[in-house]
Amino acid sequence: MEKKVRLTQIKSAIDRPLRQKRTLASLKLGRIGKSVEVTVTPQAAGMIAKISHLVKVEEI
Repeated sequence: MEKKVRLTQIKSAIDRPLRQKRTLASLKLGRIGKSVEVTVTPQAAGMIAKISHLVKVEEI
């Protein structure tokens, strides 16, 4: 079975590098408080690691 996590943005993307803003956008995040469910793949895990200081990660 695929592992899933819920990502919730907890910090703003203002004054963040463009790379982090694009990573948030690719994960369908963009405003504080928005949550999405993501299947954990190597690519998604790498993106989550890059923006771990901006999001809260919860296992489902």
